[in-house]
Amino acid sequence: MTDTVDTVVIGGGGAGLAAAASAAERGASVLLFESERELGGSTQLSAGMFTAAGTSVQAGLGVTDSAEKFFQHYQDLNQWQLKPGLVRAFCEQAGPAVEWLIGLGVEIPARVSHDAHTPGLTRAGVEDVWRGHVPKDQGYGLVQVLAGACRKSGVDIVPNTRVERLLVEDGRVTGVVADGIEVRAGAVVVASGGFARNPELLERYYPAATAAGGDLFVVAAEGSRGDHFGFGAQVGSAIAGDGWGLLLPTVYFQRLHHWQSGFPPVSRVLVNRHGRRFMDEDASYAVSSGTIDAQKGPVWTVFDERARIGLPSGYAHWDAAHVHAEADAGRTLRAASVEELAGKMGVPAAALRATLDRWNAGLPAGQEDSEFLRHRSLAAKGVTRPLEPIGQAPFYAARTLPAELVCTHAGLEIDAGAAVLDERGDRVPGLYAAGEAGAGVLGNRYVGGGNAVANAITFGRIAGRAAAAG
Repeated sequence: MTDTVDTVVIGGGGAGLAAAASAAERGASVLLFESERELGGSTQLSAGMFTAAGTSVQAGLGVTDSAEKFFQHYQDLNQWQLKPGLVRAFCEQAGPAVEWLIGLGVEIPARVSHDAHTPGLTRAGVEDVWRGHVPKDQGYGLVQVLAGACRKSGVDIVPNTRVERLLVEDGRVTGVVADGIEVRAGAVVVASGGFARNPELLERYYPAATAAGGDLFVVAAEGSRGDHFGFGAQVGSAIAGDGWGLLLPTVYFQRLHHWQSGFPPVSRVLVNRHGRRFMDEDASYAVSSGTIDAQKGPVWTVFDERARIGLPSGYAHWDAAHVHAEADAGRTLRAASVEELAGKMGVPAAALRATLDRWNAGLPAGQEDSEFLRHRSLAAKGVTRPLEPIGQAPFYAARTLPAELVCTHAGLEIDAGAAVLDERGDRVPGLYAAGEAGAGVLGNRYVGGGNAVANAITFGRIAGRAAAAG
């Protein structure tokens, strides 16, 4: 390990690897510290989807898009609560970041994808233009390509080493201390991830997650401990994104990523305390958690025996035997009739019966979902056939709420150049941040699948270039 370099990068996830690779491309000597034994962070655990506009992938499919349209959609969805200059920089640079990744060897074919696991272009959120770029080999593939680019460029990677603190002299960040060793640098990039694994920080900066109680489960990387707050405190950094993060809606018995837990049956309805449907069951998680929260009472996923026995085998939770066991234990409600199920749910029986009657007369009968337009979401997923009716006893209801914690949005406030800002709004000399550690891009409304990965790599690239330039 050298004790003097041009750039130190803290964190070996998507943001850190992008920062290190881009700094090295500019000729900087780079030292990257990763607190865990392996590189990748939460990016490696993700589908690797990347939200961007105006790309060659879109053009290859005849999709007309632009950074300006992306910016407008992004700000509108977040009710313009985010700094426009910062978000514009993200929207303008996300497309070039995709092209950079493709140039490094990431494969994103110009073909239509109906999910987050098939390489190609898919619907990322609630946008009118598809912007979800799904790479081959998912997040693992992104990490491998970026790590390869780092090694090829001579980045010195030090795993299993947690940076303890920054070195600060006369208000300027001049390096770090790791394992008791001082490493001096012209600039430091903080890309240490979020704080999903730190209960105390969750209570302070994202209490909505703790509101899920015992149903909460975390799918972020183990290294998501919130180290960036300690670094920021050393230099008086401003904090952005307080109270924001991403919780996905799940049934109470799900405890793992969807590709391990499985997926709920297609023939299901979400109902509120009034016994009525209130949303498209396939709505993007850009809006679905907020819609569920707005119900101000319990929300239930309702399905029937046909749906239960039709679940594919091999998954941990959405499996026919597991659902049966949950019902036997009384945690998932089960009843011989719709009216009996309504009584157990505490909802009006007539309303639940009417809800299911309307459902059975709609999509299962080959009609459009005129109330919630779910047929459009299903078509985007490649489902065009009529769905099964909900009518075979016994009937089931599983409590549903936002409980899958994916990422956190509070962190060190940055500007459009990824420089960390202090409480006056001035740049902290020598300090940059990206990904979940660098806050201000990920807002109250997660724009859609790939928003976090796009933010991490786009601003990781910006931070690396800025750090290399000094």
